[in-house]
Amino acid sequence: MKPLGSICLLVCMACIGSARERPNVIVIVADDQGYGDMSCHGNPWLKTPNIDRLAAEGVQLEDYHVDPVCTPTRAALMTGRYSSRVGAWTVTQGRQLLNPNEVTMADLFAASGYRTGMFGKWHLGDTWPYAPRYRGFQDVVRHLAGGIDEIGNPITNDYFDDTYYRNGIPEQIPGYCTDVFFRECQRMVSQASEQPFFIYLPLNAMHSPHTVADKYSAPFIASGHSEERSKFFGQIINFDENLGQLLDCLESQQLSENTIVIFMGDNGTAKGASGGEPQDGFNAGMRGKKGSVYEGGHRVACFVRWPAKLKAGGEIDKLTSCRDWLPTLIQWCGLNVPQDIHFDSQSIADLLEGRGSGWSDRTLIVERQGDRPRLELSPKKHGMPHYAVLTEQWRLVDGELYDIIHDPGQKQNVAARHPDVAGELQSQYERYFADVFAADTNFTRFQLGAAEESLTRLTVRDWHPTEGNVIWKQAQLSDDSIAINGFWAVNVVRSGRYRIQLSRFPEDAPAPMGAREVRLKIGDVQRTRQISPSQASIVFDIELPVGEMLLQSWVTDAQTNIQRGAYFANIELINSSSSP
Repeated sequence: MKPLGSICLLVCMACIGSARERPNVIVIVADDQGYGDMSCHGNPWLKTPNIDRLAAEGVQLEDYHVDPVCTPTRAALMTGRYSSRVGAWTVTQGRQLLNPNEVTMADLFAASGYRTGMFGKWHLGDTWPYAPRYRGFQDVVRHLAGGIDEIGNPITNDYFDDTYYRNGIPEQIPGYCTDVFFRECQRMVSQASEQPFFIYLPLNAMHSPHTVADKYSAPFIASGHSEERSKFFGQIINFDENLGQLLDCLESQQLSENTIVIFMGDNGTAKGASGGEPQDGFNAGMRGKKGSVYEGGHRVACFVRWPAKLKAGGEIDKLTSCRDWLPTLIQWCGLNVPQDIHFDSQSIADLLEGRGSGWSDRTLIVERQGDRPRLELSPKKHGMPHYAVLTEQWRLVDGELYDIIHDPGQKQNVAARHPDVAGELQSQYERYFADVFAADTNFTRFQLGAAEESLTRLTVRDWHPTEGNVIWKQAQLSDDSIAINGFWAVNVVRSGRYRIQLSRFPEDAPAPMGAREVRLKIGDVQRTRQISPSQASIVFDIELPVGEMLLQSWVTDAQTNIQRGAYFANIELINSSSSP
């Protein structure tokens, strides 16, 4: 594994100038807010004056695409590479870990003399070397896992006055989640420094559970919307208020002119529309929603404002992607770059600056992967990932072909009329798939025994399932009807004696496992222990060599004899026999 701090860097050939001349950068990612979930895109119920203001004062990307769900978009944004290439292509099941050898956006900004901060939802790994404080971010306040209230976070978290992690240290912070993350962002913006800043602000809102103060949701309930959609809309109104305060903060600090502000969604709408036909809600006429490889699942809003360089009110209708931002920011900010860096993207600086007359058509891929990718590709094979191949005119969606220019709602499959187009796009997808998985190492693994982190905590959401699926809601932990299991893919960094503590419930809410027997297997080592149903956990001390292995447990219920895996594992090196 290549330590990120030792990556050899070369200075970009662009003239950088003094730190004061280089722009600040804020990248804002709204969770689950689709293209149509704002008034500037025609939503008949939402009034979002500050999102609209940002759009009007900047440049809008009108054919901008991400992945259909959270983690892949974040991985692609941070690396400028396809999420399937970098190991983080779904939201749980150990597939949310960003390959440790990948260079992130924050790595490049930090290596180029920027202050770097991240406030909100990371969703690319919580342990070493995956957590944001190990990926180039110097100032971090965030929640764990994929949601504030999900398994892996303190069990009392509910979006209000929650426990977050400030540079890895838990801290209870008062306030509603979106308010907290914007407040931390404004704190960093307001700090006096000779260095410019790069801030990544990926909000957990508007992710479920759709929880927000009543004053934000009540007007929508009164207008006849469902309670869930009303709360979803209320989260957007709260976000819009916070965005306005941040823009005002930049003005008051006299930073607006030379601060690049990028706003985007991470996937299609979660609750603003059903994604079906006839359309329920508002989705700007697009088919599909969050999770779909139809247009409504991955075409999202994206605005960029930089008054010093970009003309307000511009609209770009060329095909663009979240992966394009890293090479663009390298160009704009004069960032240092690794010698051998490779992007699945290109700079869109010329497009944004009005010099895009020579921009040529391109092909982009969107996927909805599961736990294990299929290496044998055919549209007739069951279990093939859902996918879309995008050009300026065409969308090939799971073998269906749509002319997106003349049929933006993707209502008419024209594959039979244009078999040559469909065949070529299918071939491009198969070549792409073979390429991104050419060096596939099967698993991105949790690292055990590293000097940087003495205790590694694993949860059920990190399993590769062998029975059933993973769970991620806290309430599911006590459901006795669930009989699921899976393994954690791990890599032992240092040989020695390890203490492995298994439990069904988290440390902040301990409860009896209700088991009579626990079996543990890690690598070639197996252990079985009888336990009392009243025990909350069980500990195994095991000698482990250096190397990659799988960790799995089987917990036999004392009353029903149902077997399930232990939902939590704390793993600590207690006596090392090798150097780090």
